[in-house]
Amino acid sequence: MAVFGLALKSLLNRRVTVGLTVFAIGVSVMLVLGVERLRHDAKASFANTISGTDLIVGARSGSIQLLLYSVFRIGNATNNISWRSYQDIAGRKEVAWTIPLSLGDSHRGYRVMGTSADYFKHYRYGNGTPLTFAEGKPFADVFDAVLGADVAKALGYERGDPIVVAHGLGAEGFSKHDDKPFTVTGILERTGTPVDRTVHISLGGIEAIHIDWKGGARVPGMNVGADAVREMNLQPKTITAFFVGLESRLAAFRLQRAINEYRREPLLAALPGVALQELWDLMGTAEAALGVISLFVVAAGLLGMLTMLLSGLNERRREIAILRTVGARPGHIFTLLALEAGLITVAGALLGLGLLYAGIFAAQPFVAAEYGLTLGLGLPSARDFAVLGLIVAAGIVAGAFPAARAYRQSLADGMVVRV
Repeated sequence: MAVFGLALKSLLNRRVTVGLTVFAIGVSVMLVLGVERLRHDAKASFANTISGTDLIVGARSGSIQLLLYSVFRIGNATNNISWRSYQDIAGRKEVAWTIPLSLGDSHRGYRVMGTSADYFKHYRYGNGTPLTFAEGKPFADVFDAVLGADVAKALGYERGDPIVVAHGLGAEGFSKHDDKPFTVTGILERTGTPVDRTVHISLGGIEAIHIDWKGGARVPGMNVGADAVREMNLQPKTITAFFVGLESRLAAFRLQRAINEYRREPLLAALPGVALQELWDLMGTAEAALGVISLFVVAAGLLGMLTMLLSGLNERRREIAILRTVGARPGHIFTLLALEAGLITVAGALLGLGLLYAGIFAAQPFVAAEYGLTLGLGLPSARDFAVLGLIVAAGIVAGAFPAARAYRQSLADGMVVRV
């Protein structure tokens, strides 16, 4: 205890230098734990995006591409699926429900998705959580729209507001379907998934705004009004993809094989869980690179501590010599310096943990709004404690070098006055 008190007083006597070293180690620890926490939360967020869906079906391409455009609204499909093929698969006896999706339009930078009322009934995220409405109700009319939470908040929409869908993607789209505006009838509760950043309209609505379009442009001289469109047959000819829920999950592989071998047109059926894992594995290299960079940052922090202890050792030669004259043995000196290194590292680790939680608390609203990623404020995991333990142990080992040098320092060497 006497050595501990002496080490603490010695550190307080050099509080400015020690404080900077503790801060450097704290930032390093925050980065290491932050990368691990971000990796864990990002993986959980990816996994929670879709739940309860047994198969995702789209035009034949790759399972990751299919997952990206159908679930995450990233990219575009290589081709569409005919409505006839969709109905054929949806009518199979092992299929309990389907959710058709039609993509390709946007509204002020947010994806517009055409779907059916079954979307609000069967779509699940997280641990089987259904979609709920913060206000309003699902679309009923051809020109009704349901907004995700982020769309409504970012653009300031409320129930009853008109919106205009644009053809194509981007902040403005290629050209607007301004002759057939939609009306906001509902706003969904926040989900932390791409649903929050999506404008939902009916499949009939998608057909209605393109009724007088061909090849991505309005047909010259043709202008069908909204009232006239409501009287038309708006059954789609093609869709982009669809989700499938089965009566029994045991049939998933059998139906997947049947769809992948479908003769009417080339289709791909992907298992959401497998596709998510493939996507995460694809990101493994970047994840590993971030981890290595974080370790180098910690090493730099510990190297700074080692430099501080070694440079301060020459200034403390007289202090160490006086300790020796009052009865301190070489072992005591070694313990004193090693303990100082341990205390600095422990303080840095605790500071880093505090900075991590402060950073998560401050960044939660921004990250959730901009990236749809929910950062958790849960207690440190066993892995976090293991990382902290390794960092503290590394700090003590680093402190052993100046401690060993002080141990070998002779008493006469410290009492000599150098001019």
